[in-house]
Amino acid sequence: MSSLTAADKLYLERVLDMGGGYVLNFTDADFGQLFKRYNVDIHGTRYQTYGTSKAKKIHAFWEKEPDALVGSVLSEILDVYEALCDSGGCERDSASLGKSREIVARLSGIHLGVNSITDVEFLNEEFGVPDIQKLPIDFAVSEIIQDRLKEAQKCLSVGAHLSAIFLCGSVLEGILLGAAQKEPEKFNRSKISPKQEGKVKPFHEWSLAEFINVAHDIGLLKDDVQKFSHGLRDFRNYIHPYQQMLSAFTPDQHTAKVCLQVLKAALADVAGERHRSRRQS
Repeated sequence: MSSLTAADKLYLERVLDMGGGYVLNFTDADFGQLFKRYNVDIHGTRYQTYGTSKAKKIHAFWEKEPDALVGSVLSEILDVYEALCDSGGCERDSASLGKSREIVARLSGIHLGVNSITDVEFLNEEFGVPDIQKLPIDFAVSEIIQDRLKEAQKCLSVGAHLSAIFLCGSVLEGILLGAAQKEPEKFNRSKISPKQEGKVKPFHEWSLAEFINVAHDIGLLKDDVQKFSHGLRDFRNYIHPYQQMLSAFTPDQHTAKVCLQVLKAALADVAGERHRSRRQS
């Protein structure tokens, strides 16, 4: 039995649009295939306690299965929700999505430390950009990373906030992919590594959210970086103009600074050079 509370379920129901017995835009076949990857026969009698609609079956699944399994399935369903939003199929509810991600993290045994540091405190930490050569990336890629870092800083200085955010997101994903390729065994052995049909998916099929969570799980990223990296990931998704329009997202200097700060801290974590000092006001 999972530890989902009544409040947890309300957030999840809102994000997954479970009114009327549906779950997002899943057909019965697609719903069955998703659960089959986790060796769950969601259409079987075991999950028909409350009825035969997809919403009622997932409620039974939440009630009958352990946290780890429920967390893994919900993580993939939330990825589907984000993809649906990015394609214009629905309007993103960022607040409920963020809460749902926290719920999934808790189920998966990930400690977010969400109350340990605020965005203001995080901005007041000093993170130096590490030696790029110490990062787990090919030499040719390191030059691209260096150029993108410089460009992100230049964008921030001239008020091109959205461009700075996109560059930060691309660098973070590239660095974490490089780290996974350098130490594939560590990433693949994580209890939260994304799986398909019982096998860990190839790295090129991982989402940025999955890279962030696994990197945190194996100790590569610290709690504060893991927490704020998901914000950077969400902002980066506004590369789709329609998604930005639907969400009425207007990035400002503060948003861009947080994203650059997240990236610098993540680079320091990955390079093993996490030395922080409080900025003097």
